[in-house]
Amino acid sequence: MFTSMIAAGMALSTFFAPATEEFKNPPSDEIVIDVATVNGSGCPEGTADVSVSPDNKAFTVTYSDYLAEVGPDSDPTAFRKNCQLNLIVHVPQGFTYGIARADYRGFAHLAEGATGTQKASYYFQGDSETTHTSTTFEGAYSDNWQVTDETDIADIVYKPCGVQRNFNINTELRVNAGSSDSEETSFMTMDSTDGSIKTTYHFSWKKCES
Repeated sequence: MFTSMIAAGMALSTFFAPATEEFKNPPSDEIVIDVATVNGSGCPEGTADVSVSPDNKAFTVTYSDYLAEVGPDSDPTAFRKNCQLNLIVHVPQGFTYGIARADYRGFAHLAEGATGTQKASYYFQGDSETTHTSTTFEGAYSDNWQVTDETDIADIVYKPCGVQRNFNINTELRVNAGSSDSEETSFMTMDSTDGSIKTTYHFSWKKCES
């Protein structure tokens, strides 16, 4: 089961568990990830990109237009933004993978009485088992934020060996005005210093039994 851990501010606290065998021995061959489909108000066409780390231990999804907001000048539908990614992960023969950890970072400006929520779910195509996580921030709040979803090794769901199943990631940002002043604008984004939104997913690798 995924557990969520939060760090706020520029100096982010470290919550991560010690490295496991799965993290230490990724396949040495190149990992290729293709984006099959991208859908959602938080990731319009051309605003999401996927890259794999050089050590094959993680991949990063970069967004450039993912912001939820409420306020007097906000579009009525802007309080909720979502994105569904359908990814084709090409891995070396003899290996399979699961997602052990996901790191989300951003910025939130929430007026007193408002709330902002980040949600995520993960599943393999054709698999009924879906992992859900949700984290809520309460106003008044105006700072950077980080959420880490981490799975115990025993609970990681791996792609079945020998079959191609796409990996699905659904994310959502939601801002609720709550009891805040109606003239105040509140927003939440996964915005990094270079103006894009980066979410990192960490692989856990296993060798398939022959």
